[in-house]
Amino acid sequence: MSKQELVVLGQDDADECCPTLLTAPLDEGQAVELAKVFKALGDPVRLRLLSMIASRDGGEICVCDLTPAFNLSQPTISHHLKLLRQAGLIDCERRGTWVYYWLLPETTDKLAGILTRPTAPAGTAP
Repeated sequence: MSKQELVVLGQDDADECCPTLLTAPLDEGQAVELAKVFKALGDPVRLRLLSMIASRDGGEICVCDLTPAFNLSQPTISHHLKLLRQAGLIDCERRGTWVYYWLLPETTDKLAGILTRPTAPAGTAP
């Protein structure tokens, strides 16, 4: 059997381009980009905001529904939302007076992939 015919389960080109923290060391560029996201998530207010946005029925939430949940000023909430947007975790759209926010699942999915141990094919030890 040639190498071209041998298929290793659980490995594909996507795994090679996007290694997890558990399979290969990050290069400097990957570490810088990942650190921006972790820095944005490193604040309890931002984690709560992200959770409120991500868990909202319908997939989006108005800033008017976020602000009352915190004992913080509206400009402070806006600052935290701006940092989450800059990290690529959420996006928004102004509709009249209000701004609506939604999760960008491609970023959270990428984080999950980076932090998750690759699954071993059935019948093999981890």
